[in-house]
Amino acid sequence: MTVINYALLFSLRSLMRLDILAWLICIPLIVLAVVVLWVQYRQHHQLVSDLQQLTKLRSHSVEYDLVMKAMRLAVWRMDVPSSTLEIEIDYRDHTNSISIPPGTKVEDAVAQLLPEYQETVKKGLEDLLAGRVDVFHLQFQVRVPHSDETYWSEGYATVDKRDIQGTPLSVVGTLMRIDQQKDIEKALMDAVYHAEESDRLKTAFLQNISHEIRTPLNAIVGFSEVLTMVEEQEERQNLIALIKQNNTHLLRLFDDIVSMSKLEARGAGTLVKSTFELKEVFQALMVKYKPKADDAGLILKIEHVDSLPVLTTDRDRLREILNQYLSNALKFTTEGQVTMGCSEYDGKWRVWVKDTGKGIPEDKCNDSLFERFVKVDEFTPGMGLGLSICRTLAMTLDGDVGLESTLGKGSVFWVELKK
Repeated sequence: MTVINYALLFSLRSLMRLDILAWLICIPLIVLAVVVLWVQYRQHHQLVSDLQQLTKLRSHSVEYDLVMKAMRLAVWRMDVPSSTLEIEIDYRDHTNSISIPPGTKVEDAVAQLLPEYQETVKKGLEDLLAGRVDVFHLQFQVRVPHSDETYWSEGYATVDKRDIQGTPLSVVGTLMRIDQQKDIEKALMDAVYHAEESDRLKTAFLQNISHEIRTPLNAIVGFSEVLTMVEEQEERQNLIALIKQNNTHLLRLFDDIVSMSKLEARGAGTLVKSTFELKEVFQALMVKYKPKADDAGLILKIEHVDSLPVLTTDRDRLREILNQYLSNALKFTTEGQVTMGCSEYDGKWRVWVKDTGKGIPEDKCNDSLFERFVKVDEFTPGMGLGLSICRTLAMTLDGDVGLESTLGKGSVFWVELKK
């Protein structure tokens, strides 16, 4: 073999040894590069996953906070072993809502409730911790610190963590102000009560009106028929007087019915306040009722007429109240006098009508006399609406009504008005 051939063979062998060495060196490098790339990929994938989870948690936290704010809730947590409470998040109205700082004892927190709710709340928590219920849910009233005010609150709670034996370690719950809800409930209850009361009053009204209107109508019709057959003048005059008396009674019944219907249909209406002398109102009533008092042999007078005050109120409503008082006084008084007057009482003006009539029994001399269809004497004509009208009118004047009476000696009916 020539020298050239040996040289070429040597070169090829050298190159083969170099390729093998290169491969021996490159393979670990390639493996290392693959491992590094794989680790970087896993780290990138974990980072992306963590970012996605963090974004989800942040989104959940925003939604959670939004719900809490919208519902105006407070989240509280109870550590069962230490029996302590704290409010962790509070989106309630802080005007007068109680706060529960960390480390507050459960009994101290419960002590801020009204006494009638404390035992109920304690029992609810005991039932929750004992496993008798899964969710604690109660409504209760809370005292406002350093105040006589209270507010309504609604609480929910459930066990948050337990140990391996299942014993509760912590309880989480919410608090929410429900004053508006309670106001709505009260309004609904009042509406139901008023509807039932209205139905009762309508039934009583129909029962009373059928009797009260029929009585004077029968008298008017009966005496009118007899009148055509009576020739003696004195007897005719007596029948005419009886017809007039029943006419007056019938008109009074219709006036009361109309007045009460107006008050029910339109409520209090608009007050027309003015400043006037009470003496003028009394004198106008004297002109109206003195003939009736003279016919009955009674004295109608005004006490201390020159020292009567000047009032600022609705003149027509006050006059209507006194109309009712005077009409009743003249009806129930057979001898003596009926007096109108005014005096100062407890910083207010008390306008009154006093009579020397038969008075009212002690068991009936109370505020119930101002209810509708309440009558002292069932045999005396009338529907029992007049005094009820007086109280309703007095309330529209921001005033009050009342009476004092002694059986057999007379009565005083009054209306109090602010100065």
